[in-house]
Amino acid sequence: MPQDFRVWAPRAARVDLVLQDQGAGTDIAMAGSDDGWWAARVETDDLVRYGFRLDGADDVRPDPRSLRQPDGVHGLSATFDRTAHRWQDSDWTGRQLAGGLIYELHIGTFTAEGTFDAAIGKLDHLVSLGVDFVELLPVNGFNGVHNWGYDGVLWYAVHEAYGGPAGYQRLVDACHQRGLAVIQDVVYNHLGPSGNYLPEYGPYLHEEHANTWGTSVNLDGPGSDTVREYIIDNALMWLRDYHVDGLRLDAVHALVDHRADHLLSEMAQQVKVLSAHVGRPLTLIAESDLNDPRLITSPEAGGYGLDAQWSDDFHHVLHVALTGEKTGYYRDFGSMGDIAKVLRRAFFHDGTYSSFRGRNHGREVEAHTTPASRFVVFAQDHDQIGNRAIGDRLSTQVDADSLALAATLVFTSPFTPMLFMGEEWAASTPWQFFTSHPEPDLGKATAEGRIAEFARMGWDPNEVPDPQDPKTFAASKLNWDESATGHHASVLELYRRLAGLRREYSDLTDPRLGRVLTRHDDDERWLVVERGGLRMVFNFADVSRSVPVGAARVLLATKSGVVLDAGQVFLPARTAVILDAV
Repeated sequence: MPQDFRVWAPRAARVDLVLQDQGAGTDIAMAGSDDGWWAARVETDDLVRYGFRLDGADDVRPDPRSLRQPDGVHGLSATFDRTAHRWQDSDWTGRQLAGGLIYELHIGTFTAEGTFDAAIGKLDHLVSLGVDFVELLPVNGFNGVHNWGYDGVLWYAVHEAYGGPAGYQRLVDACHQRGLAVIQDVVYNHLGPSGNYLPEYGPYLHEEHANTWGTSVNLDGPGSDTVREYIIDNALMWLRDYHVDGLRLDAVHALVDHRADHLLSEMAQQVKVLSAHVGRPLTLIAESDLNDPRLITSPEAGGYGLDAQWSDDFHHVLHVALTGEKTGYYRDFGSMGDIAKVLRRAFFHDGTYSSFRGRNHGREVEAHTTPASRFVVFAQDHDQIGNRAIGDRLSTQVDADSLALAATLVFTSPFTPMLFMGEEWAASTPWQFFTSHPEPDLGKATAEGRIAEFARMGWDPNEVPDPQDPKTFAASKLNWDESATGHHASVLELYRRLAGLRREYSDLTDPRLGRVLTRHDDDERWLVVERGGLRMVFNFADVSRSVPVGAARVLLATKSGVVLDAGQVFLPARTAVILDAV
């Protein structure tokens, strides 16, 4: 049957399509055009392996828009029929973010097998937990077998070791059949260090700009029109062809774009068009270090029109209150007043001085017009665990009482809560930084760089896990057996009760940020949060406290010993209670 092959390669004077035929390659000259696109129509089998030879080079390169890489990112691409899967989600109408609960997971470490199909076997657990959105860390093509996923180089391909694109379709379909929406984490701000052949094809990278992870993507220089199309087409692919419900956009502050219409704004417009066509909500969530509410402000009001963004400040104020850790970017936080401000204003740094940055940072959120559900908050996530020297979870840093405090604050905040896999049972397994670069030099440089970084912070180099050691990856896999035993089971039950209260009481999903009221005492380390008829009282002190609350009844207490008497609630040390005013 005839198949059309197209590739954008404005830097090449000649492009040949190479088709693999039982181990032998066949070169077919492609026709070029003035806009840098090359095309060829050939009679082939339905599924073939292919690549492109640029200017007669010895090496054949994979397709920048490859859907499958059976032999890894350096090998030939493979065609894949995205329409072959028989979807069972015709009744699926999607989920709006407001009122939802997100669960972040990494396919490779979520189960022992580390595959999409194995993850399907755990979806009923997420349903029982009250999860609404499953957020997958990046699954696109990267070099090696296991990796966090942020070193991707082929953005259209689905990592083969996870189960490839067919396995991905099965997982999304299975999620929808259980009422779970899917958010896919995507990275458009940089490419990984191995297998990135895009610069050989065209001006995909911006040589004058770089970020923490390498050369920036060309969003506003010569040739950037097609680069932007490459990104937006990719975003639409996940949402349209794989039925995904939303995208988490990695580190959008690293997108260098000086155009009048920013890439994020253009993407939001295109996604809204697709949403209208498919008839279900499609959500864009930004990870941003800017503390800038314009990302989630409507275009009519001068914003980019994204649906939500992460608030790292929520994590920071909570983490410091629980652990007392004050190094690095934690140095500005610590008081009950800090938590209270974030609960009412979404950001701590909203134009205030950031000592970590040495300058003022952020912009104020308009509390009376910005829905709180547009901010995603968490006590733990992949970065805040995995970027620690030994990848230690909060469960190894604080006691069970403090974990219960954290969970209660996350679930009862006015924002959209997110959990990190295993958090719900206080998993004892770490989540460490792991890689599997096949190139010895790159693997060595990655390992030595990671160890040296933390050695400069005072860590013993022997204590910092080698990211290239397979044991580091293996140690990061969840141990599901422990979830039903001892204190793990008790923590899991608390999470289920908290999720149940969010479904039962509309005050807990009320997105009106301006209706959040707080009281606190920094000296005694207690905090009261009022949301409609509910009052959440938190005692972060290591001793018991009495807090005035008025007439109320207890809906949930994180430990025994809570007493209500004469308008006062007595809380043991490190305790949270949810009260219904009467």
